[in-house]
Amino acid sequence: MAIAYIGIGSNLGRRRENCKRAVALLSENGIRVRRLSSMIETEPWGLREQPKFINMAVEIETEATPRELLRLLKNIEAAIGRQPSVRMGPRLIDLDILMYDDLCVRTPDLEIPHPGIKHRDFVLRPLAEIAPDTIHPVYKKTIRHLLDNLSPPRP
Repeated sequence: MAIAYIGIGSNLGRRRENCKRAVALLSENGIRVRRLSSMIETEPWGLREQPKFINMAVEIETEATPRELLRLLKNIEAAIGRQPSVRMGPRLIDLDILMYDDLCVRTPDLEIPHPGIKHRDFVLRPLAEIAPDTIHPVYKKTIRHLLDNLSPPRP
């Protein structure tokens, strides 16, 4: 069984309920949800002219491969009602694989660990709540360290 961390966010509709529904659908699809962070309200990142987000992170245990997990997350997004839209734009639900064991994967449609972790407070805060001592497989620092030393993205 692999341990993975999923980032969950919503800024449309009933944001908290959307996040709770995503967690429930993970469980209903054979994923063992081990830990849940608090839900936090955050400013939008990237495209600023949109509603605030509710963000959280979950630690899961899964037998799914990274690609199978990605497919499941996309299916859950669709089940909740996510529609294709502008990149970084408003969305009912967004599910991202943040880390999967200590794997590093880089393909055109899947990058693990998620490339934005180091620069995103809205990812690091909930992740540090449930996995502060987990070592990031690329930066070789704990999640707590990354949060405490949050660096802005490069232009």
